[in-house]
Amino acid sequence: MAEKKRCFWVREDSVLYCAYHDEEWGTPIRDDRSMYALFMLELFQAGLSWITLLKKREAFAEAFDGFDVEKIAAYDETKIAELMQNAGIIRSRGKIEAAIGNARIVLALKQEFGSFCNYLWSFSEGKVVLSPDDQPRATSPLSDRISADLKKRGMRYAGSVTIHSFLQAAGIVNEHEPSCYRYDELMRETGLEKTIRE
Repeated sequence: MAEKKRCFWVREDSVLYCAYHDEEWGTPIRDDRSMYALFMLELFQAGLSWITLLKKREAFAEAFDGFDVEKIAAYDETKIAELMQNAGIIRSRGKIEAAIGNARIVLALKQEFGSFCNYLWSFSEGKVVLSPDDQPRATSPLSDRISADLKKRGMRYAGSVTIHSFLQAAGIVNEHEPSCYRYDELMRETGLEKTIRE
C-alpha cells in the first residue's frame, strides 16, 4: 500500500506531528471549547515551533483548567505566579497575562455573537476559505480582517500571521496542499458549495 502523501511541513519521523496533521489540522472546528483551546495555544506559539506546543498541550490543558475560558478570564496574580513556576508550559509572563486579557475578550465575543465560533465563522459566512491559487501563504485577506478586528478589541499576540496559522489549523481555511491526501478528503467532507476562494 502506498504511503499517504502529506503536506510538506509535516515531520514524517514524528508520530505526534503526523497524527496532528491527519486528524486535526485543517478539520473545521465548530465547538467553542476546542476552538478556544486551539486559539490560546496558537497565541502562545508566537515565535516558537508548533511541535513545541503540541508536546506541551496536555500540560497547558492541566495548567489552564482544561482551557475553560471563564476560569482563565478570572485568573489573578496568585495564579500568574503559579503558572510562572510551571515548567510544563511556556513561562512567558507577557503571554500568560495576554491569555488572561484575551480570555475576557473572548467572553465578550461570546456575549455579542452567541459563541466564539459564530464570531470567527461570520467572517467567511460559515464557509471554508481556499487559497486562490492552492498555494500555502503566511497571511490572507481573511486573517487580515480578523486580526484587525481582534486588535481593535484589545486582543494581544493576534497578528495576521498568527491568526492565519490559527485559521488553517481550525479548518476555517483549507490550505492542505492539493497533493496532500487530506485536501481531497476535506473537500469532499466540506462540499464545494460550502467553500469560497479568497
